[in-house]
Amino acid sequence: MASAWPARAIFLAVGLACTFSTQAAPKDDLSGLRERIKALQKDVESAEGKKTDATDALKQSEQAISTANRRLRELAQKQESVGATLNQVQREGRDTQGKIGKQQALLGQLLSHYYLHGQHDPLKILLNQQDPNQLARQLHYYTYLSRARAALIESLRTNLAHSRELAQLYQEKSVELAQVKSEQARQKFQLEKDKEARKTVLVHINQKITSQRHEIGRLQRDEKRLTQLIERLSRLAAQPKKKKSVSVYNRNQPTPEPSGGALHQLKGKLHLPVRGELVNRFGSQREDSGATWKGLFIKSTAGQDVKCIANGRVVFSDWLRGFGNLIIVDHGDDYMSLYGNNETLYKQAGETVRAGEAVAAVGNSGGIAETGLYFEMRHRSRPFDPLGWIKLN
Repeated sequence: MASAWPARAIFLAVGLACTFSTQAAPKDDLSGLRERIKALQKDVESAEGKKTDATDALKQSEQAISTANRRLRELAQKQESVGATLNQVQREGRDTQGKIGKQQALLGQLLSHYYLHGQHDPLKILLNQQDPNQLARQLHYYTYLSRARAALIESLRTNLAHSRELAQLYQEKSVELAQVKSEQARQKFQLEKDKEARKTVLVHINQKITSQRHEIGRLQRDEKRLTQLIERLSRLAAQPKKKKSVSVYNRNQPTPEPSGGALHQLKGKLHLPVRGELVNRFGSQREDSGATWKGLFIKSTAGQDVKCIANGRVVFSDWLRGFGNLIIVDHGDDYMSLYGNNETLYKQAGETVRAGEAVAAVGNSGGIAETGLYFEMRHRSRPFDPLGWIKLN
């Protein structure tokens, strides 16, 4: 199974994560950080000369699928936000129109009163030599009416202006929502093209992938490549006994709790990144090559969210031979977690992530036969059995 991650390759990834502190980097530094990571990856790849692998043909289409899916996810979030704003504008608009209607009715009543009783001049009232007490009451009453009319007119003007602003905002948000939907349609069309391209490539190279999957030398090269990548990224900042594998189905995923503390303090409290069946475990023998698993392979549903096991910082997010679309998260104190063979990568290098946050979507990139997630944990670049840290079910 191409989802295997040789020990040395994982060592490389862990070393890479250790290079970066989990402290958030300034946004201005992220672009430079990502460029350095790309440069390091190219160095690792170029060191192998002209050696090729059948799965390399999948790189472009699988990267494109990841990008399209990530963009669709962002657009869906934007659509939800714009839709919520539109609903709020509509509610506020209805409330404002209701206020305008009431104010217009009150103003109509005042105008009717003035029409029926006339505009009372205070001087005229004084000259009529009415009873002083009654005169005072009339003057107070007409003063109140005059002020009420002025306040009502001003409030009505304000609400009418606000109503026009809401109408303009509604128009703008409607246009924005239409643009989002149009972009979604375009991205979905592009995604289907990318998936079809990957399918076509697989048809031509499937036999070669199957053949290479049984070459232990290829697995060793994949592992070495990952290990070198991790070690180089790190500079920017015993063979286990074979175990009989018994399938276990994981039903829980990481949640935002516990949210703080160092990773080593969470031992025994963590959850696996995806729900699914554990078909291969750390230290068990690989059926395709005889090599041992350096992590877990969790058979799962395509498109399911892959959730980060704990707080940390993404130090690698790209396609890597043997692992497909791969994410590596540095949790500090020389601990790292690796998530491979994804269909989509949601996060980019340099971004901080929290426990329970989706970082990718399950897939079968990298030429693996089954859909699922390859998951590793490392300390000081050395892989260890994640099940010793995981609370199953």
